[in-house]
Amino acid sequence: MAKSLVIVESPTKARTISQILGSDYSVMASVGHVRDLPHTRIGVTVTDKVTPEYLVPLSKRQVVAEVKKLAQDAPVTYLATDPDREGESISWHLARAAEIPESKLKRVVFHEITPEAVKASFDSPRKIDLDLVNAQQARRILDRLVGYKLSPLISKKLRWWGLSAGRVQSAALRIITERENEIIEFEPEEYWTISVEFEKSGINQSFVGEIHSQIGDQKRLSINEEVQAQSIVSELSGSSFNVDGVNIRETSNRPSPPFVTSTLQQEAWQRLRFPARRTMSVAQQLYEGISIGTDDTVGLITYMRTDSTNVAESAITEVRRYIPEKFNTTYLPSKPRIYRTKSKGAQEAHEAIRPTSVMRDPLRLKPFFSNDQFRLYELIWKRFVSSQMTDSISEATRMDIHSKAPGTTKGYLLRATASKVKFPGFRLLYLDQSSPNKIDEDSTDLPVLSKGDSLVRKNIKPEQHFTQPPPRYSEASLVGILEEKGIGRPSTYAAIVSTIQERGYVKRDSGRLMLLPLGKVVNNLVTEYFDFIVDLGFTAQMEDELDEIAQGKREWQEVLMGFYHPFVEKLNEATEKMPRTDIPGGETCGMCGEPMILKQNRWGRTFLSCSAFPDCRNAKPLLVKLGIECPLCSGDLVQKQATKGKRKSTFYGCGSFPACNFTVNQRPLPEPCPQCGSLLLQKGRNQARCWECSYEGQIPKSEPLPL
Repeated sequence: MAKSLVIVESPTKARTISQILGSDYSVMASVGHVRDLPHTRIGVTVTDKVTPEYLVPLSKRQVVAEVKKLAQDAPVTYLATDPDREGESISWHLARAAEIPESKLKRVVFHEITPEAVKASFDSPRKIDLDLVNAQQARRILDRLVGYKLSPLISKKLRWWGLSAGRVQSAALRIITERENEIIEFEPEEYWTISVEFEKSGINQSFVGEIHSQIGDQKRLSINEEVQAQSIVSELSGSSFNVDGVNIRETSNRPSPPFVTSTLQQEAWQRLRFPARRTMSVAQQLYEGISIGTDDTVGLITYMRTDSTNVAESAITEVRRYIPEKFNTTYLPSKPRIYRTKSKGAQEAHEAIRPTSVMRDPLRLKPFFSNDQFRLYELIWKRFVSSQMTDSISEATRMDIHSKAPGTTKGYLLRATASKVKFPGFRLLYLDQSSPNKIDEDSTDLPVLSKGDSLVRKNIKPEQHFTQPPPRYSEASLVGILEEKGIGRPSTYAAIVSTIQERGYVKRDSGRLMLLPLGKVVNNLVTEYFDFIVDLGFTAQMEDELDEIAQGKREWQEVLMGFYHPFVEKLNEATEKMPRTDIPGGETCGMCGEPMILKQNRWGRTFLSCSAFPDCRNAKPLLVKLGIECPLCSGDLVQKQATKGKRKSTFYGCGSFPACNFTVNQRPLPEPCPQCGSLLLQKGRNQARCWECSYEGQIPKSEPLPL
């Protein structure tokens, strides 16, 4: 009897599912898409409707031929591609390319590759969902229209070949550019804090209070200059101090929900320093299946491209059974926790990212994992288990202290605070690194005092601070803002942050995305001539319309035509009006004084060339300035590369070379040495050493803004 045919995307997934289904099924992998728009031309015709041209690439013709042959002999062909729009689209293209009749075709969907989930899906197959397919077709065609029409125009006008200006990546580039402009335009403001160290007679415990306001004034006192700070210090020096009140309150903090794609990428960066693409690659391995001590492979997490925080009842039942066994009953809430999905269009999958079984403890499975697999699985496992644990209970203490200067009724309110964990709850297992309710584990208790108690002043410490500009986005925080603005979907986040780096628009510098000159010029051109493309509201609206197509509420051709006609009008206008533009390098030529511009050589490498070429042929490598002075000559320190064979290494040196030959292998830091004021170099993740003196210690942290 002929076997039923099952088709999935990857060989690893095929092996796992084959072991689950047994010998009655033949399982093969398509290795991704088997049909797509052509690579060498736009492949989309627009008349009174939009008609895509789909081709089977040469590399996939053998796969399609094999699927077609096996499908002819099989009584049923099951399409078991991923449970999102792209997976639905792959199934549809497979069926079309291999000419599988609909009567012999069944679609199965599961969100975890476990025996229970796979067998349940095969017990209730369905037809291909054309609404999901059309939503994916619409996204693909939208991106093709923008990419294949706008990108060549930008490349031509900038005389820089290979540029791209995709629909979603342009919005992401605009976000980064606007943040860079905020940083450039930021003007630091001076402010001062004044803290006083106190003790109580007979109690061998000192503590610190900080100036909050003037007595009777609820508004926080703003201290903006040294003269004002010194005047307050002078008043406090002759003042007496009494406790005005002690407030103790108990607070509870809820655990974070289980991961969705965006929060997984953010937390994996915060804790593990995994870039988005690395996170998704490792998560794919955990989803598709890993051998854990037997000949069989098993899927260890649910589908990792999702924006839903829903959790299956069976998983909640299992984790609620596990928590009291692993810890005790005080860590189990009286009823299961239900989390609301923040994303209004959460349709990519219907569950959060969680372990397929909480009984698969990370430490027990560690011998079967690579280091990356273990670290990411442990993160996902802990986040899920903690999401169903009890609240943490903390005790926050606030002590108000009044100062009284002789001969005046004027006084100051000083405030001392402390907090401690009374019951850890979910914090026993996991604490979200970005949690707004994070509590300082090292907080010192305040002494037990009562209203009216007099205090002895030990010392007064005024400190000068300056407000800091907003930080550049990391990959993780960019993904967070994309999700918040409704731009892109879980399956696109990693690709977006990778593409803008691969195109040379931004670069990752100390974990942050720094705008490069090429990215700035591309963004300015697209913003000026195609403002609606980079408008965040418009991009989010397009995502809503794609969601409506997936839900069967909108017709995909209508959405495409509504976009196409305004886009073509803008394109024609830009083709006529957009000037040819050179990309400024921010330097002047040392030979003739004309501006230096960025150019590419035949190998795609960027360099600086005199804009007066061919009259002036001055050219030099592009050096990335660090914004830090050279400790020898006060020139600009720059990042350089050394090549030895096929290996490239980064080092840092003075941009005035050969006049100054200062070089170091460790990255210079903008903060000065706290010991001698000289240049600090990064030594490890959070450590620094001084280039000149013997100082070694933590990297000095920027001061926070006053509350």
